[in-house]
Amino acid sequence: MNEWPGGWNDAHDRYGSPRAQRGAAPQPRGGYGGGPGYYDEPGAGYDSGYSDGRVYGGGSGGGYDGYAPYDDYDQPRRRRGPRFKTVVISLVVIVLAWAVGTYFWADSKLRREVDLSIVEDRPEAGEGTNYLIVGSDSREGLSAQEKKDLHTGSAAGKRTDSMMILHVGSGGPTLVSLPRDSWVEIPPFTGSKSGKHYDNTQNTKLNAAYAQDGAPLLVRTVEHNTGLKIDHYAEIGFGGFAKIVDAVGGVEMNIPQDIKDKNSGADFKKGKQVLDGKQALSFVRNRHAGTGDSDLGRTKNQQKFLAALANQTATPGTVLNPFRLYPTLGAGLDTLVVDEDMSLWNLGSMFLAMKDVNSGQGTRMNMPISGTAPAGSLQWDKAKVQQLTQQLKNDQQVTVTSDR
Repeated sequence: MNEWPGGWNDAHDRYGSPRAQRGAAPQPRGGYGGGPGYYDEPGAGYDSGYSDGRVYGGGSGGGYDGYAPYDDYDQPRRRRGPRFKTVVISLVVIVLAWAVGTYFWADSKLRREVDLSIVEDRPEAGEGTNYLIVGSDSREGLSAQEKKDLHTGSAAGKRTDSMMILHVGSGGPTLVSLPRDSWVEIPPFTGSKSGKHYDNTQNTKLNAAYAQDGAPLLVRTVEHNTGLKIDHYAEIGFGGFAKIVDAVGGVEMNIPQDIKDKNSGADFKKGKQVLDGKQALSFVRNRHAGTGDSDLGRTKNQQKFLAALANQTATPGTVLNPFRLYPTLGAGLDTLVVDEDMSLWNLGSMFLAMKDVNSGQGTRMNMPISGTAPAGSLQWDKAKVQQLTQQLKNDQQVTVTSDR
């Protein structure tokens, strides 16, 4: 016990008030208002009031009679929680508003011009979703100088320059090119605009179907010759294709050999390089140099490029960057023609599936060919085609291969 002058002790505070102790009876207070003064027992020790970490103040409870521990002391605290939550909620609201606004803006630009409900004698639907993707030689919206720069020529109307079936399902995506020189049957049909019925069956090249009655007859012809029901249709012209490529900053391709073709304007050296819109269009249209069997070689180039384009478009660098996203969507949606039931969700699913094909998570092939047919056309291998389409219908892993 500390000895201090005046007899202060551990049982009294410095003002003469007895200190409460656990288990001890209250002591009469001295000093002001009820006691002999500051001292109770001569020679008692002095209690400074600081020995156990207490401070002056109006603390209550715990038997401390006017004192409180430091951690109970009422100090102002910095409260960041509510402000942080407000900032996070605000950011989430802004992002959601931007996403919703972008969705409706893009949805309003989709050109839903193809009515698949008028297609006659349709096969039963199978598992998964089938897209018919068409590249046309439409010069719509191109100036005379652009036609010259892109080597498109000035032919009137539009024809199919490339055709592919993209199957999306649990067995993984499968991209099958349909050479435009394929020898097929065009079945009887009713004109989509004229309403006139044509009873005769034609044996001719596949691209003749589109030339006669556009998308509806092309879909009917593909369904008739494959037995697959086409769920959605997407078509893009020359101008839109080139603009999309430029909007994403070009597409990197590894060109296996030198290519030079005056008809398409292709002029490439072997190796990796980034193609702009003009170069990309000449690459996918080239059928006279570096493509092997002309139309078949060209379809392989088209598959490679479209898959690479989808792979680059569906990246965070494009989707999350407004300065790249809006020009890309604007360039594509202005010239992209789809069926009336196509939604942005369907369109996104199509692009993601093509991205998977590019990354090796799907199958990429030509329609199996058995040989040549009249007028230099290509004859499908009927046995393999039947096996392939049955696997697609059942949403099974594709085991059929194409030798060309």
